[in-house]
Amino acid sequence: MFSFKSLLDMPRWEAVAAAVLLVAMMGYTIISLGWLPHMSIISAIIALILYGLCRGLKYNDMQNGMIQAISQGMGAVYLFFFIGLMVSALMMSGAIPTLMYHGFGLISPTYFYFSAFVLCSVVGVAVGSSFTTCATVGVAFMGIAMAFEANLAMTAGAVVSGAFFGDKMSPLSDTTGIAASIVGIDLFEHIKNMMYTTIPAWLISAALMLWVLPTVAVDDLDNIENFRNALEATGLVHLDSLIPFALLAVLAMMRVNAVVAMIFCTIAALVVTYFYSSPDLQQLGAWFFSGYKLEGGQFKDISRLISRGGLESMFFTQTIVVLGMSLGGLLFALGVIPALLDIIRNFLTNISRATFSVATTSLGVNILIGEQYLSILLAGETFKPVYDRLGLHQRNLSRTLEDAGTVINPLVPWSVCGVFISQTLNVPVWEYLPFAFFCYLSLILTLVFGWTGLTLTKK
Repeated sequence: MFSFKSLLDMPRWEAVAAAVLLVAMMGYTIISLGWLPHMSIISAIIALILYGLCRGLKYNDMQNGMIQAISQGMGAVYLFFFIGLMVSALMMSGAIPTLMYHGFGLISPTYFYFSAFVLCSVVGVAVGSSFTTCATVGVAFMGIAMAFEANLAMTAGAVVSGAFFGDKMSPLSDTTGIAASIVGIDLFEHIKNMMYTTIPAWLISAALMLWVLPTVAVDDLDNIENFRNALEATGLVHLDSLIPFALLAVLAMMRVNAVVAMIFCTIAALVVTYFYSSPDLQQLGAWFFSGYKLEGGQFKDISRLISRGGLESMFFTQTIVVLGMSLGGLLFALGVIPALLDIIRNFLTNISRATFSVATTSLGVNILIGEQYLSILLAGETFKPVYDRLGLHQRNLSRTLEDAGTVINPLVPWSVCGVFISQTLNVPVWEYLPFAFFCYLSLILTLVFGWTGLTLTKK
């Protein structure tokens, strides 16, 4: 996992006790006290440092373990800087607003739930944030559902499924970037490999929403048309704005490094921006740091959808990557992770058992702690050496982390995503859970492929 030797040869029982206490502490502080994961992780780090000092270790040695772990995650930190810049550029150029405008034209009253799923998928990929998709387009769909007298739980399930498809597959998503960087593979390689489980899960979900869920026979689409008109009134909707997306797609297919592709996409978006408007350098600096801001009182209803991006928006994710990698390095330095791996070494003898162990670990962290970032970070760091030993390519690991980590979090009532979505959409998690088809289909498919070996690749 890391290029240094553990400082302690920890007994298995002690490692299990330490892991259980850590999970219990983080679970209590996040679930019961409502702490942000940053505070829970830093508390766990402090507790481990004090434990190491009691065992006679030097702080500098433990710090070196954390520093070496962080160095392996710096790729994600750099990646998120450029994601923040690119999102701002895509907003100011009109690329994302144009994609949303045309996406709203897909809504069909007869196939309302399917329309919600498809549009949230499109917006989710464009925005790269399940929270933003649910808080904007999702809220709009819940309002339309009430006007149409549609089933609110089914509508919320469709919104969540589409939003987390986008969160999983968008190069702008922080969880996608974390999963790729934690195992050390290219972002676009990770996204391409996820298609083996994601596309079938999406198609099955679409079929269920088309042919299993009931239709909503309402002809009034005034709310959607008003939303489209508001987008068009911003002046950001024009076909030229899709050029940056086209360039990004071409560079991805050419397997250009993700950061390099984002730089060229950002430059292309700036060219389009200056072709249609002329923001000064002071305004550009503010937008690139704090995110694009849609000005004008007449755009109040859609400002939350358009005002997004910037370096500042990435700080939350970047700091949790640094802290998460530090925690992983400290757990390894103290000998906790090596001892835990030693316990399951005899079990992890083939591909199916490795996939099952990764999935259950990510699922367990989601259920016990309710934090999707930690489910990716902890499981990724723990099982990297297992995949190396079995001769499996690390992209198999990153895919399983997303299938069992990213998309499962909204199905846990006390999780960060579950609490946010239930409050935003005003539908309890246990009510929309049966209809969030995409989320649990991704987990089922990754377990099936792990058991059969289908789509799994060797080094």
